[in-house]
Amino acid sequence: MLAPDAPLVLLQHGGLDNLSGKTGLAMLRYRPGPIAAVIDPDHAGNDLEQVSGIRRAVPVVASMRQALALLPPDALSGQGPGAVAVVGLAPSGGRLPPALRGDLEAGLRAGLSLASGLHSRLGEDPSLAALLLPGRWIWDLRREPEDLVVAAARASDLPGRRLLAVGSDMAVGKMSACLELQAAALRAGLDARFVATGQAGILITGSGLALDAVRVDYAAGAVEQAVLQAAAGAGPASLVLVEGQGSICHPGSSATLPLLRGSQPTDLLLVHRAGQTTIAKQPHIPLPPLGQLITTLEAMAALARPFDAPLPPARVAAIALNTGHLDPEAAAAALAETARLTNLPCHDPVRGGGEALLATLLAAWNATAA
Repeated sequence: MLAPDAPLVLLQHGGLDNLSGKTGLAMLRYRPGPIAAVIDPDHAGNDLEQVSGIRRAVPVVASMRQALALLPPDALSGQGPGAVAVVGLAPSGGRLPPALRGDLEAGLRAGLSLASGLHSRLGEDPSLAALLLPGRWIWDLRREPEDLVVAAARASDLPGRRLLAVGSDMAVGKMSACLELQAAALRAGLDARFVATGQAGILITGSGLALDAVRVDYAAGAVEQAVLQAAAGAGPASLVLVEGQGSICHPGSSATLPLLRGSQPTDLLLVHRAGQTTIAKQPHIPLPPLGQLITTLEAMAALARPFDAPLPPARVAAIALNTGHLDPEAAAAALAETARLTNLPCHDPVRGGGEALLATLLAAWNATAA
């Protein structure tokens, strides 16, 4: 529903400088289409790059009224792509933060459409729906797909590679690593496809699966369907990148298992934040040593596979290390130390681009094929 050229207004209230705004931050980093303004009263008037570290020239304003003045002249007239307000926050529990409501209402009154990945169904809110102008819409993307099936390892028959990003914690950069890797692969002329499994990825690419909206019995099947759709027409040289969700280390997360079962990966990419030793939002929960985590993930990936699967069970092919909180010297040291401890290639694809990680993967795959 979100046209690639539709101008956006991101609602980031209080989330421009922290992970509560990770959906909007991801869109600022990766959405190629226009973003007219970011609303965050905490940082209104400040430079976006100084606040978020993202190099993009987008004004930060205090209110929807100010954001509307920055939209293209035809964005509200119906003559051009309609402007869209996007909820850029990912609050715990997925409910609409009260601070956003006034700006949402002002945007709808002015003629914006609305896209939201919250668990709260904004389209079912009578007061918001009543403000929609003709031809505008509210897209609640966190919905269970129709025609769900139980998974049956169908993705194992696909040609090419299927790489699943798995994380040591939530919000460590699984989607970012996949998008950077896809961008590098496309620049190299390769057939690389991305399967979004969360709200930010769906908003950036326009399609995908909101995994946490699917009933548990059908979760692996929904992943399987999404991977099969993404890989339609792909050949043996293709690469399907599956966005990970959650973490098996997190006591509140169950997403890794259906992703493994549904995607039947040929490779795993472990994503970890440098120096992190506990679950970020539950510091009483320790993270296991990376070597132990790798062994566990590989053991899980080896289960529920067909006898005749064309490739051996998935192994962790490399580590994508999130070093965004470190200075360059410390980041380089962390990359080297993580590679030493795990005996695996280690790169930060967000900091350095996806080319080095892609080269590592291609070399390993070519060596196996030989």
